[in-house]
Amino acid sequence: MNPLRTFIAYNEYLAIRLLGLLYALIPANKAYAFGAACTSRLYPLFRKRRRIAIDNILQARITDDPAEADRIARQAFGHFAGHLCEGLKTSGVIGPSNWREHITFDGPETAWKLLMESPGVPIMILTGHLGAWESAVSIISFTRPMIAVARTMNNPFVQRFLKTHHFRGEITIVPKKMGFAPGVMREWKEKGAAMTLLVDQHAGPKHGIRVDFMGRPASTHTSPARLHLKTGAPILAGAFVRDGLFQYRMVTAEPIRFTPTGNKDRDIADLTSEINRRLEAVIRRYPEQYLWAHKRWR
Repeated sequence: MNPLRTFIAYNEYLAIRLLGLLYALIPANKAYAFGAACTSRLYPLFRKRRRIAIDNILQARITDDPAEADRIARQAFGHFAGHLCEGLKTSGVIGPSNWREHITFDGPETAWKLLMESPGVPIMILTGHLGAWESAVSIISFTRPMIAVARTMNNPFVQRFLKTHHFRGEITIVPKKMGFAPGVMREWKEKGAAMTLLVDQHAGPKHGIRVDFMGRPASTHTSPARLHLKTGAPILAGAFVRDGLFQYRMVTAEPIRFTPTGNKDRDIADLTSEINRRLEAVIRRYPEQYLWAHKRWR
């Protein structure tokens, strides 16, 4: 960066550090309520995103009542901020010695055994912007090493700070632009790590195919399906939803082990559709914890 951009970035970093010091004064058991309450009060100001969220809820047939869609949208906005605030406090409450006390597993025994009793076996965990995905990365890392593919901050000072202070377990954050580079793939296989991806964002024509999601065609990333077909790594698709104060529920179904037919394009489409169906099922159970405000359908 040039000197001016470095100066601006560093001052942004200092501002975030100051906010962090102020936020540290909020007790951990009040963090979720603080974030949810603040956002709920500001909800009327988010006009564009509010309209998108309500329309998405109605189009997905979560409800046919606009007033109920508005209620769900308001609660989803509050949950988004609340879970981020609670996520920043997770490492001070949940650790390697007590994480099991904070988790309810909601799925078949085969999925639990794959996650807990298969060391050395690389797996994929696929989810969306649903539940408490920020807390999930730290907590699941207590079961096995994690590789999370995510968008990194443009500000290098902020990114370095988050890497040092936010995630505390054995976690490797891979920038989206880096993708599945050879070094990442090697680490995944050697450690038997869990490759974690959020797969509910609009993919666009370059990186996705249009398959059904919540009853409507949506451009969906094909990289999880391609990776599974290439490696055979089993997939756990579901969500890490919030049950209460630092209490979470891991919701999943039988692990996906897809048998290729030889028609690669058809296999990618079928597997991508199955992943979407798994996510859709959990979203419909917990619509108030989904990020409806993003432009998933374009």
